[in-house]
Amino acid sequence: MEEKLNKVALWLKKTFGDQPIPPYEADARTVDILYELAECNESRDGDVMLLIDDMKQKTEEYESDGNYLQGLLTESLNLSLTSLSNASTSYLNTLVDSAVALETKDTSLASFIPAINDLTSDLYAAESKNKELEHELTSLRKKLTSALVLEKRLEDDLKKTEELLAVEKAKADSRTQNMKFLKDKSEDFKCRIKAAEEQLSASGMDASLTHESLVSLSEKLAELKKQAAPLKKKLASYLDLTPSPSLARVKIEEAKRELDVLEAEFSTKLDMTALSEPLPSRRRFT
Repeated sequence: MEEKLNKVALWLKKTFGDQPIPPYEADARTVDILYELAECNESRDGDVMLLIDDMKQKTEEYESDGNYLQGLLTESLNLSLTSLSNASTSYLNTLVDSAVALETKDTSLASFIPAINDLTSDLYAAESKNKELEHELTSLRKKLTSALVLEKRLEDDLKKTEELLAVEKAKADSRTQNMKFLKDKSEDFKCRIKAAEEQLSASGMDASLTHESLVSLSEKLAELKKQAAPLKKKLASYLDLTPSPSLARVKIEEAKRELDVLEAEFSTKLDMTALSEPLPSRRRFT
């Protein structure tokens, strides 16, 4: 850890020079990251120095070759750069620039043709790659458009869902309030019914006149009417018979009297209940 920290400090000092080094946290993770950066920087600086040395060596070689060729031209053909015309100098410079751009070892035709062919192949490959990238870009644009449309649709659906939830919540709150109101009202009715029953019991009302007794009598009356219905149908069939019609009429009259007695008894008890039951005082519901 101490070794890495010293190396990082030296690298930062070398990098920033006279400028102040920005503050940083000297924890293990930060030191490891800066140490890796220092290692990469040193490796890159070493590669750059090797490249510079190689370029210097090539420059010296090119200068040596240039001096040799210049001396050869001067000795053999008595030509020099000062004796060339402006057009010749321009052509020569263009030839040299082309050789440098194509990275050929010399300016011979045998060097230019392969270099141009390689450059043409690279151009075709770059154009093909460019078309592939354009196709991928178009596909990505379509996907992005679809994603944006889907996002917009989801946002609208979410907004509608939130609005629907707000409406449903309001309805639920209203139902809760109604249920509370009905529950309180039911409790009030129970209290009022209990008070009325206690008041009726204190006034000495017959137990047979209570609501439960009347309901029971009503059910019995309905049951008797139900039982009497098939008897009436049966008696109706006997009325069409010729023998002993008087006996059949007697039976019918007896059944009618029975039914009238029950109805009269039920009506009497209902009237007594209506007369004896006091009206309950209304209490304001809160």
